[in-house]
Amino acid sequence: MTRILIIAILLMQSLAIHGQLNAKDAVKKSIETFFEGFHEGDTIKMKLVMMDKVLMQTAYKNKEGKDILVTDEPGKLIKAIGNRPDDQKWDERILSYSIQVDGNMANAWTEYTFWFNGEFSHCGVNSFHLFNDSGTWKIIYLIDTRRRSDCNVNKD
Repeated sequence: MTRILIIAILLMQSLAIHGQLNAKDAVKKSIETFFEGFHEGDTIKMKLVMMDKVLMQTAYKNKEGKDILVTDEPGKLIKAIGNRPDDQKWDERILSYSIQVDGNMANAWTEYTFWFNGEFSHCGVNSFHLFNDSGTWKIIYLIDTRRRSDCNVNKD
């Protein structure tokens, strides 16, 4: 009887871990879909993984060294992507993912470098907050940092 109980407990733990891994994979896929749309200029693809009212912020230091926090409307990003000239290439390269999930809420911390027309522009971290909306992980909050130094820059 004890043996069956131990096996049942181990099986339940295994299933819980597997479910957590699948959720993390699904969160990562939503972020990848967001950036596929970003790079392709496909705002419809981006909106598939964004809630209607996404909060978007950027934190950085200005030239005088003052900490700045800017809040933007998601429509501003969507408009910029949709109207990006063909001669501009925006390439945000995700260097790493750290994803945490609890039920229908997730957070993903992604280090990145940003390249404009093949030239390094800046680096930083994105912090995505997502909500599982009927099986689709959707971005509800995105804040990023931006800096031009202390970056892990690799042209590949």
